[in-house]
Amino acid sequence: MAALAPSLNAARRLVIKIGSALLVGPDGLRSQWLRGLCGDVAEWRRRQCDVVLVSSGSIALGRRVLDLPDGPLPLEQAQAAAAVGQIRLARAYEEALAPHGVKTAQILLTLEDSSNRRRYLNSRATLQTLMSLGVVPIVNENDTVATDEIRFGDNDRLAAQIAVTCGADQLLLLSDVDGLYTANPKTDPTARHLPVIEYLTPEIEAMGGDPVSGLSKGGMKTKLMAARTAVSGGCAMAIAEGSVDRPLTAVMNGARSSWFLAEGDPQAARKRWIAAMKPKGTLVIDAGAMQALQHGKSLLPAGVVTVAETFGRGEPVKITGPEGQSLGCGLSRYTADEIRRIAGNHSGRIEAILGYPGRAAVIHRDDMVL
Repeated sequence: MAALAPSLNAARRLVIKIGSALLVGPDGLRSQWLRGLCGDVAEWRRRQCDVVLVSSGSIALGRRVLDLPDGPLPLEQAQAAAAVGQIRLARAYEEALAPHGVKTAQILLTLEDSSNRRRYLNSRATLQTLMSLGVVPIVNENDTVATDEIRFGDNDRLAAQIAVTCGADQLLLLSDVDGLYTANPKTDPTARHLPVIEYLTPEIEAMGGDPVSGLSKGGMKTKLMAARTAVSGGCAMAIAEGSVDRPLTAVMNGARSSWFLAEGDPQAARKRWIAAMKPKGTLVIDAGAMQALQHGKSLLPAGVVTVAETFGRGEPVKITGPEGQSLGCGLSRYTADEIRRIAGNHSGRIEAILGYPGRAAVIHRDDMVL
């Protein structure tokens, strides 16, 4: 029996990637299309779905303001165009969502922000907090400062990383193609559309092609790389043609798309990732903290008795009970030295002891495996 595609209507946390070719036309920003997209975003928010937008378009907008030619730009000009375009892009989203009562925030990231555990935790905490406050984050690569060594290089892979970082259950790549085909449908009349992909096999990954748009940096190959990241992180991913006025509604109503099925759920995938890490240190906790953890609570500084070895923020540590029993592991929100200073104290005293405000938990329950 063929697997069924997920329903976009069932998403609890949805990341949407918007390609440059959809957002920016020959005359600049496609304002009417953006208003339609934001109408959909507001509708999904009303359904209690968290939404994150990963939007291309800053360089495409900026180059028109600066009268730069089409085609590849030198790095300095691309970064200048991004600096000019990014402020216009953020304002456009803010103005399109404001009539719906939806607040927005801008987040600019580089590859380093996801590969460095401390930055990863900070990014995750910021995204989680914004969504808990009902805000729709607008995410883009920080093109104004990123060098080739720290770039994602395309927003397909950035969107997949954001989906995994924030624990999304669905990722939608809105593009100028309506899904994955067995071959390039523009050159091969026998090409078949694939509505559901259960497993990313080598044969599927070999179907990637080149970009079809002059504005787009990502082709099907980057979308398949994004799918690999997303599904392994417990997030289903869809590729859909997004030029219609209400693209989310269109996908929900059956518009042609390709769905890649998730491997498990986001929380389980994250727990597997943490469990596979090698601990850099050990925290010994008291009986009260051990009982709290077993009831699904976070580890607070008041329950820490001993800190062994040296580790930094975001690094994995082993959690040990008062009689030496191994309880699990988690990602520390403090350095070993900071925990030694606040151990045994209530969270309300953290700022007084360290001299700066910190997070209430030493290890949050979402960053812990028991």
